[in-house]
Amino acid sequence: MKKFLKIFGIILGVILLLLFLTPFLFEKQLKDLVQDTINKNVNATVSFEDVDLSIFRNFPDATLAIQNLKIINNAPFEDDTLALSEEIILQMSVRELFKSGGEPKKIDALKLENTFLNVKVDSLGNNNYDIAIQDSVSTTTSNGGGFQFDVEHYEINNSRVDYVDQGQNMKLLVEDLNHEGTGDFSAQTSTLSTFSTALVSFEMDSVNYLKRNKLQLDADFKMDLEDMRYTFLENEALINQLPLTFDGYVQVNENDNEVDLTFKTPTSSFKNFLAVMPDEYSKNIENVETKGDFVVNGFIRGIVDETYIPKMEINIASNNAAFKYPDLPKAVEDITIAAVLKNDTGLAEDTYVNIDRLNFRIDQDAFNASGSIKNLTGNMLVNMALQGTINLANITRAYPLELEQDLNGIVTADLTTSFDMESVEKEQYQNVKSSGTAIIRDFSYTSPEIPNEIKLSTAQLRFNPATVSLENTVLTTGQTDLAVTGTIQNLMGYLFTDQKLKGNFTAASKTFSVNDFMVKETAVEGADNEPSTTAEIPGDEAIKIPSFLDANIDFTANRVLYDNLVLENTRGSLRIVDETARLSNVTSNIFAGNILLNGLVSTKDLIPNFAMQLELQSIDIARAFKDMELLRNLAPIAQALQGELTTNIDLRGNLNDDLTPQLQTLAGNALAKVLGARVNPAQTPLLAKLNQSLTFIDLNNLNLKDLETRLTFNNGQVEVQPFDFNIKGIKGRASGAHGFDLDMNYNVALEVPAQYLGSEIGSTLSRLSAQDQENMTVGLPVNITGSFSNPNINLNVQQAVNNLTQQILATQKETLKDKGRDVLSDIISGGQKKDTISGSSTTQKDSLAKKDPNDAIKETAKDILGGILGGNKKKKDTTKSQ
Repeated sequence: MKKFLKIFGIILGVILLLLFLTPFLFEKQLKDLVQDTINKNVNATVSFEDVDLSIFRNFPDATLAIQNLKIINNAPFEDDTLALSEEIILQMSVRELFKSGGEPKKIDALKLENTFLNVKVDSLGNNNYDIAIQDSVSTTTSNGGGFQFDVEHYEINNSRVDYVDQGQNMKLLVEDLNHEGTGDFSAQTSTLSTFSTALVSFEMDSVNYLKRNKLQLDADFKMDLEDMRYTFLENEALINQLPLTFDGYVQVNENDNEVDLTFKTPTSSFKNFLAVMPDEYSKNIENVETKGDFVVNGFIRGIVDETYIPKMEINIASNNAAFKYPDLPKAVEDITIAAVLKNDTGLAEDTYVNIDRLNFRIDQDAFNASGSIKNLTGNMLVNMALQGTINLANITRAYPLELEQDLNGIVTADLTTSFDMESVEKEQYQNVKSSGTAIIRDFSYTSPEIPNEIKLSTAQLRFNPATVSLENTVLTTGQTDLAVTGTIQNLMGYLFTDQKLKGNFTAASKTFSVNDFMVKETAVEGADNEPSTTAEIPGDEAIKIPSFLDANIDFTANRVLYDNLVLENTRGSLRIVDETARLSNVTSNIFAGNILLNGLVSTKDLIPNFAMQLELQSIDIARAFKDMELLRNLAPIAQALQGELTTNIDLRGNLNDDLTPQLQTLAGNALAKVLGARVNPAQTPLLAKLNQSLTFIDLNNLNLKDLETRLTFNNGQVEVQPFDFNIKGIKGRASGAHGFDLDMNYNVALEVPAQYLGSEIGSTLSRLSAQDQENMTVGLPVNITGSFSNPNINLNVQQAVNNLTQQILATQKETLKDKGRDVLSDIISGGQKKDTISGSSTTQKDSLAKKDPNDAIKETAKDILGGILGGNKKKKDTTKSQ
């Protein structure tokens, strides 16, 4: 016995060793085989990360796993991804590993894990999945090797399929796909058992027919592989939660496919209707009280090829039904549905929908609809009639909708419409036949994104053959009241195609507060732990001008409130198109003057931008610069002015996501004219300090009447072109620049009459004639830097002294020449005789003449310097001298 056990143990050990060594022995061979099979059978670029062989993963079968397979198309879909797969698993008997290289290896099971299949058909009918090399008839190599797929079980797990047909304008999206099948594919006839779950979306001609609808199918098929015929046996499908059973078959022929299927709901309970709804809208339907019936049945029968689709008839019927959710106060009653989807010819364009009746009632509010949609795949023909009243608040009281906003208001409709889609797309609205009215009353809307509740007391839509008139629309929110009338040109085109909503409207308001429509601000903690406010953009997204609008709005308002501004008697035009809002000829009264605005705001580009031309006529300077931040940034010093101003501003730049200007991007120019102004230096630190530094000047006497100046701005800088001014006989010229951060660099050139400098230079001036004293001026350069709140005043005194000294000496020299050579000789020689012209003593002149000429200059400069820097009392002297 021991000997037997020993021999058994040795054999078992050898087997385990062989099993352990097998992957190392055959993995390289299988990897080459996979690559060779792909190269000889597939016309595409195929790559994979690794091939792993395991004996123990699905023992007793061997498992070959291909990791991270990628298939990239060649032309005409070059560089498109056809397929990605995280793992492809091939299961086979271990003995398949020991076959010679010339024998195909039989695959028993196939599994695809986390696979993405991207199927495309272009407008010319080319597809990207036909990648098999034409000479290849199987997945075996030309010398007989490769793989033979006699699969008995297959799985597709956690996968996705995208199918896009550009020629048919069709998209099919299958998400969360899990499918498995088990059968004997080597037998001529066998049974294939399948189970599938997925989320299915289907769109055709830009119309969504299914959107992530849950699909489940548990079905057995009889497979006849010789005739390629698959017959439904036991089966049940769930569309969302609607159950359906199928009978019939699908047969694959050489040139077409043949379908013969019938289906029906296994029961007639009205709960079947609720089950059609997506899961989030059909919660706890097992507890819903229902009465009446709901039945879906029909057939799909015929040939499928490039010309024909199957004939079909799908009936949906319900009569005198009702339902009530146990936790809701209202019931939906008197439900009648009679609708059919039908095709009698097998031609796609002959498919149509008839809605003979669609009725329901909640409390006393009844709603009825009927109509038809024909030629679904061609020039669709629509005929609809709607009549009834719906209290919107009752919808959520009868059906479990989870909405962020409560519905309210009463909608009353009585209208009919008839049109074809081609006329709508080509905007041939004379072919659209509509009539009737739709009225909304007592509607309100609240949202955390707006400050106040919006109330719509009434709005009436009147449907005309070609247009829809908006009448009697009255809206209020916060301080705002708004009455709107107008015409919508293409409501059907907007609702049924991708056209922009076009219209012309007139809006009137007694009070319109822009702040009532602004995003709320939320408190955030700043660096100093003090609360501040920032604009909150919903979902962290930028504010966008709606891309679907193409509208003209003429508006008037008695008062417009914007931040702290009040505009009166406002009127103008607004054009919204292509994500751009353009204002034209907007006029208003503000700051005791008038305003004219033309401009635009655009959110079309990645960075929003604006441009405007602003004319301000005879506005009150003090009020304007107090309330308008833009003006304060352009000319901060003007806050000290009192009077009237006229200006033209041409401005453009980029905007932040909340549509506030990015100051560093502003560019443009402005021309300003002061009609008359007084100056209060104490209002700004700059003028106060300048008034203190220039002791001989009183800025209260600054005369700015009819002053004109031009400003240009770019890259965050405001450049002021040279302009002239006068302060009680003191002429000045100023120019320079400042930034929107209020740093500045300005130069002021003052021409100060010498007599204004006071008694300190009186002895020097006395050497001049009265006329020369009257005409003599001091050129005083002033450089102003720093910021408007903390300015630096730099007086170039030395230059002023030198200039004045040279002027006095030059004037004296000319005077002496005029008196004659003899008088000049007496002064130089030190004589004591009286001046023959003036009769005055010449002692002072003799003393000056005896000195060195440089000493004379120094003495004169000393007198002048004392005059310029003499102290605050000079203002009194200046006043006296005037």
